[in-house]
Amino acid sequence: MSTILRSRLDPRSEDYARNVRDFDAKRRVVAEARASAIAGGDARSRQRHAERGKLTARQRVAGLLDPGTPFQEIGQLAGHSVYEQPVPSAALVAGIGVVAGRPAMIVANDATVKGGTYFPLTVRKHLRAQDIARENGLPSIYLVDSGGVFLPMQQDLFPDEHHLGRIFRNIAEMSALGLPQIAAVMGSCTAGGAYIPAMCDETVIVRGTGTVFLGGPQLVRAATGEVVDAETLGGADLHSRVTGVADHIAENDEHALALVRDIAARTAGAPVPAPPAVPRPPLHDPAELAGVVSAGLREHIPAREILARLLDGSEFTEYRSRFGPTMVCGTGHIGGYPVGVLINDGVLFSESAQKATNFIELCAQRDIPLVFLHNINGFMVGAEYEAGGITKHGAKLVNAVSCAAVPKFSVVVGASYGAGNFAMCGRSMGPWQMAMWPSAKSTVVGAEQTATVMALIRSDQLAKEGRTLSPEEEEAIRKPIIDAYEEQAQPLYYAARLWVDAIIDPGQTREWLTLCLATAAGAPRRQTSFGVFRM
Repeated sequence: MSTILRSRLDPRSEDYARNVRDFDAKRRVVAEARASAIAGGDARSRQRHAERGKLTARQRVAGLLDPGTPFQEIGQLAGHSVYEQPVPSAALVAGIGVVAGRPAMIVANDATVKGGTYFPLTVRKHLRAQDIARENGLPSIYLVDSGGVFLPMQQDLFPDEHHLGRIFRNIAEMSALGLPQIAAVMGSCTAGGAYIPAMCDETVIVRGTGTVFLGGPQLVRAATGEVVDAETLGGADLHSRVTGVADHIAENDEHALALVRDIAARTAGAPVPAPPAVPRPPLHDPAELAGVVSAGLREHIPAREILARLLDGSEFTEYRSRFGPTMVCGTGHIGGYPVGVLINDGVLFSESAQKATNFIELCAQRDIPLVFLHNINGFMVGAEYEAGGITKHGAKLVNAVSCAAVPKFSVVVGASYGAGNFAMCGRSMGPWQMAMWPSAKSTVVGAEQTATVMALIRSDQLAKEGRTLSPEEEEAIRKPIIDAYEEQAQPLYYAARLWVDAIIDPGQTREWLTLCLATAAGAPRRQTSFGVFRM
């Protein structure tokens, strides 16, 4: 039987006000990075782009979407402060949007950023977008405007299994699965990148600005001595009239987007399914979630206070409420879509892991999507707990998380450390999408614990030599570790490296999850088969 979650939070309290102040500071850091990502290249690059009669990548995406429909962006903060030079959004805009009434994955090169060239994170972001499209059974639309790979980093772009060539392999495989692959060449499409339009099911090219060639004019001249201009070598007339690489000519960007919308309207794909239940707002305001998160994550974050602001009607049917209480499991609805929710309410014990494993089995059997809300320092350690089989029971949970074939979504709302991250469907466990709150943290172990461990190891080494570790030596060990871990634990550090797909505001978590669930509702269903559970 479902129960109504009632909040005990007092928005007038000093604790609430302190939490909001602390959260606002973290929110501002993310907002500054987001503004830089949205702006794209520098002012001069944007001006040159406009002078060529071209829309920006984000304008192209906006022009492609059905009016009034959302765009769920993937990897918006990728590349932030990663390279020596700015590469906002990894020179690529990607996300899920509705085109001609159907959800689609849209990937648009940003030519205002280094000519739209592919850095290592650009490749990873493109591949991530394709993975999401494949899992959700979505068509893919590529708005191409790229100078190819960033040649000084070719060793990180070309030779490996998950480098540039994987993009083309994915296009072929997804087309074979019946997932439409559509391209619009709206600028340069050079070298290996030429295979994107050449391998897609249907391709549009813009007259005067769109070009496709394996080797550009400079490379042709260097290799053969032939002098040829870009339009003659690979322009719209050649590829629509002679080679057949392009199926349609567009007169400008707007015309190209209209043609793509027409192609999307007459290809396979179903509209977003309506939610099976009537969506209802929670009884408690989701905007209050910023006041639930304790400053610096040093205080307990009450799990049910979060659920009361995420679930429709704040209704929750809890599973085994009295057993393994540090893991809260249960079912409810978000945006009208059914969900099985797992949220941490303390450290993981054997009982918590067993309960979560059983709950995941039930959701997989009943085809209920799973939402993991991380706030976990890890599994309980110590001789008593090892003797009680906590490693074995934790492994069962990791097995269940790995193999459950229902849609899985993760949000790090607090901490997410070590094996606890794996058990809560961290990135390596294959969530369909994953996000963090601006106040969240994640590393293999907490900074203080790591620093203490390293200091103890050094102290033990010195003890064997008859020496002791001085306070100054201990601080010299601890401080660099704590500083590095604190930097690497931040959401912006994660998002910049595509370890999560987005940083989302707590108040927008319901909307983000609703978009995830709505998209997944039309995905092909797969049968779950678990690995062997050690008893």
